[in-house]
Amino acid sequence: MNIVDTILTNLPEVESPLQKKLSFNEKLKWTIIVLVAFFLLSVIPLYGLGSNSLANFEQLSIILGASFGSILSLGIGPIVTASIVLQLLNGSGIWKFDTGTKEGRMRFQGIQKVLSIFFIIFESAVYVFMGGLAPKAELAPAQYFLMQWILVSQLVIGGLIVLYMDEVMQKWGFGSGVSLFIAANVSMEVFVRALSPLTTTGIWAFGSGQPPVGQLWVFLLSLSAGDPTGAILAISAILATIAVFLLATYFQSMKIEVPLSFGRIRGHGIRWPLQFLYTSNIPVILIAALIANIQLVAKFLENWGHPLLGTFSGNTPATGFVLWMYSPDILRLIITGSFSSFNIIQFFVHLLFYVFGSVIFALFWMQTAGMDAGSQAQKIMESGLQIPGFRRDQRVLESVLQRYILPLTIMGAMAVGILASVADLTGALGRGTGILLSVMIIYRMYEDIANQHMTDMYPALRKVMGK
Repeated sequence: MNIVDTILTNLPEVESPLQKKLSFNEKLKWTIIVLVAFFLLSVIPLYGLGSNSLANFEQLSIILGASFGSILSLGIGPIVTASIVLQLLNGSGIWKFDTGTKEGRMRFQGIQKVLSIFFIIFESAVYVFMGGLAPKAELAPAQYFLMQWILVSQLVIGGLIVLYMDEVMQKWGFGSGVSLFIAANVSMEVFVRALSPLTTTGIWAFGSGQPPVGQLWVFLLSLSAGDPTGAILAISAILATIAVFLLATYFQSMKIEVPLSFGRIRGHGIRWPLQFLYTSNIPVILIAALIANIQLVAKFLENWGHPLLGTFSGNTPATGFVLWMYSPDILRLIITGSFSSFNIIQFFVHLLFYVFGSVIFALFWMQTAGMDAGSQAQKIMESGLQIPGFRRDQRVLESVLQRYILPLTIMGAMAVGILASVADLTGALGRGTGILLSVMIIYRMYEDIANQHMTDMYPALRKVMGK
């Protein structure tokens, strides 16, 4: 046994359930527990924190499932970063994993956990020592240095809590913690930005002379004050949010159904569903997290006096590479008359980055997550099913599925990349990417909950559905 296998064997992990299949109520209980714990931990401030320059990156914190300045300042960033790195290593063949076997998948997941722990420690040190989360400036040098390590320790603890809450969700709840934390953060942000009567300073808006955060209230107040521009800006953000919600729901419901039959039982069969968004929201999560990490690194480099990736004006990219990764609010620019030809170029660069990035990550994910034609064919064969009119042979079944799976992977990734990019550029509440991810996560979780509830009521369906 080499050193890598020794580390993987001795990694602490969440104990798996003793029973093969958890009940609906048990999964629901653990999902609620993890969600409540996430919200409670996100409001616990870091002890000894002084300057919090990351607070300006509110939109990034939503995508990363983080709350900058709290013990969960890292959010899901290290987990997603580890997934990106491992997907690239595996897809390029630099570090190949045989994900077609149980041992290969376990090794892949173990390496991903090790990388996640590494990035938790690395990002914690980067956040603190590069000035993102700094102690109080008036401390003596020795005390300042000690407090930096105390902040790093708190961030590492918070990162490990998120990592193991994600593992709890995968083994005991519905879906994954990564998806749940993104959906929770985005849903809260959309609710606040749509309906909150408070101002950005947290005081009651009405009578204070400051505009409320909630765009619905801004729309009504703008109409009553005779401000058509303000009313149009507010209602456009609300309508963009609704449009993204409807389009994401529509795409998520599209699917192709492959007819299958039981070889020895004539007249009986099922339809094997293949979703149009075959790899779901995974490509967009990875792309959004990649852009978020690039912007954070660029900000830290600028603070150190080495703006290699570009500079910022406040929390808005002003020059360099990060400017091309930034998604301007196109609707706001058009309504206010500030739209320029540069914004058109920026729009297409942002769109192409999302589309090509989504396709690449979708292909990698399809191969490593056991969603390729070979893995699906094996699963169907083990269920005792076959395609009517074809002989019962895994190679034949794989060739038929390949006609659907590869095109669906590419077209679904392109569609979700276009929708995420355009949604970002319309200035939807909570940012378009966040809303898109939230809708897709909640829709998929709804399907999982519905399937779980159905199999609990009709246990015989588990064999048919492979549950």
